[in-house]
Amino acid sequence: MKIFAKIAVGVVALFGATQAQAEIQITDVEGRQITLEKPAENVLLGFNFEDFMAIVGENAMDRVVAISRPVWKGWRPNQYAAYVQQIPEIDKLVDVGDTEGGTFSIETAIATHPDLAILAAWQFRSLGKNVEQLEQAGIPVLVIDYNAQTLERHLQSTRAIGKAMGAEDRAEKLATLYQTYFEDTLKRVEAATEPKKKVYVELAKKGPSEVGNSYANGMWGGLIDLLGGENIANGQIEAWGPLSPEYVLASKPDVIFLAGSEWVNSPGAVPIGFGADPQVVNERMAAYLNRVGWSDLPAVKNGEVYGLYHGGARTLSDFVYMLQIAKALYPSEFSDVHPDKELQKFYADWLPITPNGVFGMKYQPVGQ
Repeated sequence: MKIFAKIAVGVVALFGATQAQAEIQITDVEGRQITLEKPAENVLLGFNFEDFMAIVGENAMDRVVAISRPVWKGWRPNQYAAYVQQIPEIDKLVDVGDTEGGTFSIETAIATHPDLAILAAWQFRSLGKNVEQLEQAGIPVLVIDYNAQTLERHLQSTRAIGKAMGAEDRAEKLATLYQTYFEDTLKRVEAATEPKKKVYVELAKKGPSEVGNSYANGMWGGLIDLLGGENIANGQIEAWGPLSPEYVLASKPDVIFLAGSEWVNSPGAVPIGFGADPQVVNERMAAYLNRVGWSDLPAVKNGEVYGLYHGGARTLSDFVYMLQIAKALYPSEFSDVHPDKELQKFYADWLPITPNGVFGMKYQPVGQ
């Protein structure tokens, strides 16, 4: 009997050790500890849809039960359509609404029975104490953050998703790839001898008659700071918001970036992204340059006006847009760099669709 008792104790001890080893421990970008019994199989995915697919790999969306559809289909309709064409099931996923728009439904989220919710930091903060309702329902919440545009948070977010989904090898390869591009770009910037340039970024969504948001301390502003540009929005706004037309004129930016996307019902917007037509993009940028006083700005006089894909910031492929900005600031140092080719390669290597459209371009004076 003693022998059987010892065997039983040994089995229990072994089983307990195996369970402990099987648990997945993750620290998210907010410093929160997340514990999973096994890689997630039913995910509520709030944002960073492409990054999730790149990290998890083939059939990634088969492991998603709910999404925040307004921030994908609403913000990037052509990108969304491209993925639905390739993966029709995406269009059938439960929509939990938008935290920023106040339509996020905790009840709907819980009803889909996810074993993990992956939320962007801005979504997590918007939900506030409502996050506790998800956790009380037994749904761990993993917070990621690509919006900060820092190497540290990009890498931590990538590795956290990889660990949560049992895709650590792919996550590590992507983290290494991103870090390599990031560090190489900064080395080139340090070696550049060209003078520092004043930079203005505007979200070109509302048309030239209304001033769109500029960015500081994150997103496009974070990239400009990182690359040594003098962002004229610094000290004027905390994160994002419009700058006064008079201030922009007085600042005399050397480079202007118009951030465009796939907005619908915005006839004056610069339509950059999936399915964009280069000629239309150029014509819409030309309308912005017709604003009062803009013809006298150094950026306009010297032909240093660029369109950028707003959906490209805060992603694992944003090193491409980092390169586009760096190339505009230091053309000699980055003369051998071709961001469009790098973007095509990233999609070919990591994502199930081809990026067809316009994702960055330099304004060409109409008629030339």
